[in-house]
Amino acid sequence: MKIIKQLKLKEHLLTAISYLIPIVCGAGFLIAIGMAFGGTSQDALIQGKFTIWDALATMGGKGLGLLPVVIATGISFSIGGKPGIAPGFIIGLTANAIGAGFIGGILGGYIAGYLVLAILKYVKLPNWAKGLMPTLIIPFLASLVGGLIMVYIIGAPITALTSLLTNFLDGLGNSSLLIFGGVIGLLSGVDYGGPINKTVFAFVLTMQAEGINGPITALQLVNTATPIGFGLAYFVAKLFGKNIYTKLEVETLKSAVPMGVINIVEGVIPLVMNDIVRGVIATAIGGFAGGATTMILGADATVPFGGVLMIPTMSRPWAGVIAILVNVVVTAVVLAVIKKNVTAEDELSQVEKEEADIDLEDIQIF
Repeated sequence: MKIIKQLKLKEHLLTAISYLIPIVCGAGFLIAIGMAFGGTSQDALIQGKFTIWDALATMGGKGLGLLPVVIATGISFSIGGKPGIAPGFIIGLTANAIGAGFIGGILGGYIAGYLVLAILKYVKLPNWAKGLMPTLIIPFLASLVGGLIMVYIIGAPITALTSLLTNFLDGLGNSSLLIFGGVIGLLSGVDYGGPINKTVFAFVLTMQAEGINGPITALQLVNTATPIGFGLAYFVAKLFGKNIYTKLEVETLKSAVPMGVINIVEGVIPLVMNDIVRGVIATAIGGFAGGATTMILGADATVPFGGVLMIPTMSRPWAGVIAILVNVVVTAVVLAVIKKNVTAEDELSQVEKEEADIDLEDIQIF
């Protein structure tokens, strides 16, 4: 276990995903816009035989088709630095060529990166040849060994696993979809963009790379709906004759809700930390309801980020709207019911806490 921690597998994966997201978003919007106006993703764009919408759809489709390459290159670069770029790219292309998909790209990135580290550590060259190490020796050896491992050892099992996972998810009935979507929604929301959320994101992004968009849509719609639900809870509580937020929390909501609209959930963290048990309970219940609704109705955004901007990329935009509304309303009602009334003492204690956080001794004139 200690050795695994030292490898920092999760950190390298999350770093690569941070490189991947802009590519997925850009390509996803391109293909969504192109297909919305009747374009199709083509194998080749032959002059005079395609429209601008065909061009956009093809650009997006080609970009999404290279996701295994991008993730492999990102992981390899995170592990081995610049020397890891070339072997990561080549092994990622190899994973794509044999149909190993996104999972193959991830494993290929690890193989490439750690092969680079091994070569740097164990391959010794005379001084006159050291200049060849980054430009020839590392790219050649790491690509050769890693590519052969991908083709002859791990490629076939990964391809079979990917097909099995895809077929399993495609064959889920409504009851299974409800539970699956609910679990994704619950896990996505309970740590507000933290490690659990990012782990689930890596899992559902793997599915999207295989053409299954529902799970990642569930995750992102929960992230979008949670801050909006916290905002709506203020008004729902008023209907119940309750005041559940302090004045400072209301001010926090004014920025948290707009952030949520574009899929930034972290704005509600200050509110949750003031009442963490009730906040997490409301988020979990709302997330389960929203995730389940997403999967049952078939909301399927082609981009993995953007909040409400994801909705136009869905084949059923109305499904995304309903899923967000369900999540928002459930979160708001649960929060309004279980949160306690704010008293004058609560207001005063929070003001005093804010003032205590300001230390005048930290201010320097010179």
